[in-house]
Amino acid sequence: MSTPENQDTRSVVQGKQTMTPSEAFVETLVANGVTDMFGIMGSAFMDAMDIFAPAGIRLIPVVHEQGAAHMADGYARVSGRHGTVIGQNGPGISNCVTGIAAAYWAHSPVVIVTPEAGTTGIGLGGFQECHQLPMFQEFTKYQGHVTHPARMAEYTGRCFDRAMAEMGPTQLNIPRDYFYGEIECEIPQPSRVDRGPGGTKTLNEAAELLAKAEFPVIVSGGGVVMADGVEACQALAERLGAPVVNSYQHNDSFPASHPLWCGPLGYQGSKAGMKLIAQADVVVALGTRLGPFGTLPQHGLDYWPQDAKIIQIDADHKMLGLVKKIAVGICGDAREAAEALAERLAGRELACDASKAQRAERIASEKAAWERELDEWTHEQDPFSLDAIDEAAGETPFSGGEYLHPRQVLRELEKAMPEDVMVSTDIGNINAVAHSYLRFDKPRSFFAPMSFGNCGYALPTIIGAKVAAPHRPAIAYAGDGAWGMSLMETMTAVRHDIPVTAVVFHNRQWGAEKKNQVEFYNRRFVAGELDNQSFAAIGRAMGAEGITVDRLEDVGPALKKAIDLQMTEGKTCILEIMCTRELGDPFRRDALKTPVRLLEKYQDYV
Repeated sequence: MSTPENQDTRSVVQGKQTMTPSEAFVETLVANGVTDMFGIMGSAFMDAMDIFAPAGIRLIPVVHEQGAAHMADGYARVSGRHGTVIGQNGPGISNCVTGIAAAYWAHSPVVIVTPEAGTTGIGLGGFQECHQLPMFQEFTKYQGHVTHPARMAEYTGRCFDRAMAEMGPTQLNIPRDYFYGEIECEIPQPSRVDRGPGGTKTLNEAAELLAKAEFPVIVSGGGVVMADGVEACQALAERLGAPVVNSYQHNDSFPASHPLWCGPLGYQGSKAGMKLIAQADVVVALGTRLGPFGTLPQHGLDYWPQDAKIIQIDADHKMLGLVKKIAVGICGDAREAAEALAERLAGRELACDASKAQRAERIASEKAAWERELDEWTHEQDPFSLDAIDEAAGETPFSGGEYLHPRQVLRELEKAMPEDVMVSTDIGNINAVAHSYLRFDKPRSFFAPMSFGNCGYALPTIIGAKVAAPHRPAIAYAGDGAWGMSLMETMTAVRHDIPVTAVVFHNRQWGAEKKNQVEFYNRRFVAGELDNQSFAAIGRAMGAEGITVDRLEDVGPALKKAIDLQMTEGKTCILEIMCTRELGDPFRRDALKTPVRLLEKYQDYV
């Protein structure tokens, strides 16, 4: 165990001293470098909250506690430090469950502080009383329940240590009466696990496999980002001449400008990456669990190489071989493991050396073909989308312009992206299609709701990211359905001077689920249509700027204007883009079946 290098410079009381439990709690936050917390104030923790300011801690009030949990997630994913969320016992805490679940699947070190009903009243059904530990047991790596006021600092410190050690949310549950009194304690110093590259035996086995590989491919996952291992991954790829694909929703795990970058796998991923990994004889899964949704067939390609030998590297041994059969499993830090493999391969003659130039040409060719296809893929070609395009041609948006093709919009947004940008995407059809167009050269730049797939994710997450990195441009993508679940956090951005840019794709439908009704239910649309007001106007009503875009030539300039408002004037802007109702591939073709009806009254519903 070691002390973190970049420890906060604020002073922390040293040695065993007499203090209140509230002081012990706050001092332990300071020891762990907490400067920002997200939540809504409440009487349950008010005694501690009263001394946040002199401790150098800012509580950022949100509109809804789910947003606070997402903000803590975004903060953690950008900074590599803890994100912290707190709320009133009972309903304030239950509102956070969805956000903590999303953080769990993003492996974010979020600490949720859950003040609980007082010990003298627990079990009597008092005001805002509920069992708060069971709510989060599935979505936390550790749950610390303060069993006595004297143990406040101990449990607080342990929750922060465990969140970093296991890279996931932890819960600190505190009976509200335990903030009061007088205790004697010592503030624990943070400790961090030194992970290492993995075992010598498995590293040697992996090196031997790679030495014999003729077409190695690297899958760079979220673990590479969390380990600050992008440069190590790049060095290993360059030694092998191996194409590198991003794991699903980790488009920032390898620089898109690098010649070996081939784009993301999974839903709406890169055809170039899929075609190249299909040829692999050895796959290095670096910092990824190879989740099932990220390796599904896509674009009509069943691309996963069935006969390839897989070397999987993950800091969590439970992930090794969980989803895919592997030849070698290395439990280790992604950066250090990549460095250790590169050292073992240095100076050796590798089987793939002879074909390095030919493979480089193949990589460039596949990438060029995919870029041409994206340029020419101006709209979807399925029958429903063609009907939707025809319908849009006869309609005029309330703005008076025209409805735009989502793919063309996404391409224009891609071209207009500023340097060093951070982008969050919500769940939904257009957001998923956006994966083909979102490219990054810097890690800790792309945030998506991962396997939990909840709506209302993008805006609060990018607000949290902006708090952690105020110097970076911050953009959220959301469809109009998901936007309705989070748009109220626009007020948080405005109230507290956290300027961000939201791009809202206004296509008047729940697109992802509606696509399933197209594919499987003969266009019988139930609860899929949305009749919206202007989101730009709603944004202006909440104190933000609002721009409605209904001409393709205005997409890029509008994004640049919104970013300029954010970075030079400190203003949040809602960029509302009027889109046709065309739809990309469905999310869950793997999970739905052609309907069968046995009762006579439902015979027409097939």
